[in-house]
Order: sequence, then structure tokens, then C-alpha cells
Amino acid sequence: MEFVYPYLLILLASLPVLWILAKKGGESLRRRFTPELYRKMVRNSGWLGRGERRLLLLAAMALAIVALARPVVDRGEIKVEQETIDLVVAFDISRSMFSDDVYPNRFELAKRKFFDLLDVMKDARIGVIGFSSRAFLVSPLTHDFASLGYLVKHMGLEYVSLKGTDMMAPLEVTQTLLKDRDKKALLIFTDGGDTKDFSKEIEYARRHGIRVFVYAIGTKKGGVMKTQNGVIRDENGDIVITRLNPAVKELAQKTGGVYMPFSLSSGDMRQMAEAIRQRVQAQKRKSHTIRDREELFYYPLALSLLLFWGAWISPPRRRGEMT
Repeated sequence: MEFVYPYLLILLASLPVLWILAKKGGESLRRRFTPELYRKMVRNSGWLGRGERRLLLLAAMALAIVALARPVVDRGEIKVEQETIDLVVAFDISRSMFSDDVYPNRFELAKRKFFDLLDVMKDARIGVIGFSSRAFLVSPLTHDFASLGYLVKHMGLEYVSLKGTDMMAPLEVTQTLLKDRDKKALLIFTDGGDTKDFSKEIEYARRHGIRVFVYAIGTKKGGVMKTQNGVIRDENGDIVITRLNPAVKELAQKTGGVYMPFSLSSGDMRQMAEAIRQRVQAQKRKSHTIRDREELFYYPLALSLLLFWGAWISPPRRRGEMT
């Protein structure tokens, strides 16, 4: 057995001093009152004497100090190799993603699904980008899901300054972020944009080993695009209706990824996470060594609490002499 914090054991040296001070305090109290009044003050029907109670308290303190020093049984070192998946998540932030055919709109649903993804991909490093006619980095690859959640939560209409949806933009950023990986994973939350031919994007993804996973958000019926200035209209003043582009399905299927239409089920992101794990091999990251220790602190801690309880459960009985 050894102690993780052995320097705390030096506190045990203060206990004899506390014993002496407590005893002198009792003697000083006895000298301040007449013997008759003092006996009335200390008379009680308890089962512990003052000296016994004092001894229990000091023993409890000693055991508490031992517990704080954290006794352990050291079983040696263990080498741990951590495996993780690197995933880039791209949010389509073109104006069409603010269509109201999905409640409350396509973009807000994408953000909700992203939080579902974080819950089921604890083993991943995730980077986030936003894109429309060009892409920008929201967060590099990280395990810090709290920061990721904060950044994504606060993405909004103020990010929309460009028109159009260029699917090549997230592919190029993914290649930059994951250039050292043979198999790269890109998950895109999008309505597909307006492109009907994704042959260039498919060729680029295949050449760089990027598997594209598409979570398609939108309906065939379509919806209007709402912004802070109202709905978007064309040059003739007519309200623009935007619909889901089914052609984006090719981009996922022909790059070895998965195409998944949106749903209100909370389990679809679990299915997406499993599909990503199956198609993208986890990478072994730098191994590290940890100590295999069996904690023993709870034994002296439990005994300390028991002694404290025993010392305070009953006040001292009358003693003929101070001890």
C-alpha cells in the first residue's frame, strides 16, 4: 500500500497538540467554577466520558487525514491505446435552409440533429464548417463537445451573406482538415441546393478518399424562405418556393457514404453514427500509460465517520475527575 498524497500525513503530528489543548481547556473550565456548580454542569446520563469522547474525536480526525492522503494499492502501469473517428460536419447555411417546410425551419432542425449526433459519437473528434457559395471553419477537430455545442447553437441568420450552395466547398475544407487520413468522413446537413449534376464533387471525393454522408432536410412540396426582412421574393415580386433536391443522393451513394432523409425520430442520428463507424475505420491515436490503482480511502473515511457519530451521539456523563 502507498499514499497518493503522503505529505498530508504530516497533519497527524498536530493531533497530540490538540489533545493537550483540549485537556487544558477542560481543566481551565473546572477552575473557573466551584466544584458543586461544575459537577452540575457536566452531569449527564450519557454513556461516554469526556476523555473517551475526546479520544474518539481525535481518532476520527486521524482516520480522516489518512483518507485524505488517499491510500491505494498500486498494481502497476497499463498502456492504453485510444481509438477515435475524425468527422467533419458541414452545415448548409444558404438561404434555402431557412425554408419553413420543416418546423421551425430546415437549419434549426439541422442544429437539433447535430446535438443528437454529439450524444451518440462520444468517441469522435468533430470539426464543424458552414458553407453556401463558399465554406468557412466554425471549429477545428475537437473532443470539446461543450464548445462545439455553444458555437453551433449560436449560428443563425447573421451567417447568411452569400447566395447559392456549392457542394465542392465543404469537400475542399474536409480534405484540408483530414489530409493525413486515408478514409475521410464528411456529414452534410443540406437540402441539396440547386445542382443537378454532382459528377465533379463525386470525382473529387473519390480521389481524396472522402466518404460523404448526407442528411437531407426538406420536402418535395417545398416552403418559403424566411429571413429577418421577411420572405424572399424573385425579381417579379413572387414568393420563392424552395424544394428538396433529390439529386444530392448521388453524392452520398457514389462516394461510399449514406443518404438519409430527415425524420422527427430521435434515433436517426444513432443510425447515422453507426453507418459512419462501419464505413470509416477508427484511427489509433497516441497511446498513453496510466497507473492501475485500487482505491482504499473509503475504508478509513467510513470508520472516521462512524467514530465521529459515536462521539457526538451521546454527550458525556458526569465524571468524578477530569480525564
